Amino acid sequence: MDRDLDSAVRIPAAGVILDGDLVLPARATGVVLFAHGSGSSRHSPRNRLVATKLQAAGYATLLMDLLTPEEEQLDRRTGQFRFDISRLASRLTSAIRWLGARQETARLPLTLFGASTGAAAALVAAADAPNQIKLVISRGGRPDLAGDALERVRTPTRLIVGGRDVEVLALNKAAAARLAGPAEIVVVPGATHLFEEPGAMDRVIELALDALRA
Repeated sequence: MDRDLDSAVRIPAAGVILDGDLVLPARATGVVLFAHGSGSSRHSPRNRLVATKLQAAGYATLLMDLLTPEEEQLDRRTGQFRFDISRLASRLTSAIRWLGARQETARLPLTLFGASTGAAAALVAAADAPNQIKLVISRGGRPDLAGDALERVRTPTRLIVGGRDVEVLALNKAAAARLAGPAEIVVVPGATHLFEEPGAMDRVIELALDALRA
């Protein structure tokens, strides 16, 4: 695949610097900013798999850490930051501004792709930057953790949930009913929370591409 850019980047966000990996295919048609789930990082193998497939389809991707290395170490011991949705969302918002200020990505439609708690952060960021986000995609997300921000989200949202992830599916249904914009729940039959079953992540990728191309 031809690439104009494939590089490690550093993103300033509210007094800290966050590491990221930006891939910009030649003639990219959009950019997808990933928000990983609790206890994860930009090295999440599932998000990296999705990102690789999106890059092959012509989409730029930015995978970034939402915590500094010091915060990650503390979070591993205490869990202090993984549910701090406002902190995570503010850092996503900084990344949105960062992408908007770069010549290579400023004109590309921007999608947020959140997993687990990252989905809540993505929805809060979409509520705070409604004119900058084209779409929100959630994979096994916890949109309920976005709280009162749900009523301010007008961005089209696709919530992808495993059919065997019963509790999270119920939480997604309740959250979807509160979203102000178009919302769709798509169930992957037989899949659990991490979509580890054969073919489950392939289906997630198909559903993400379908939403991006709509």
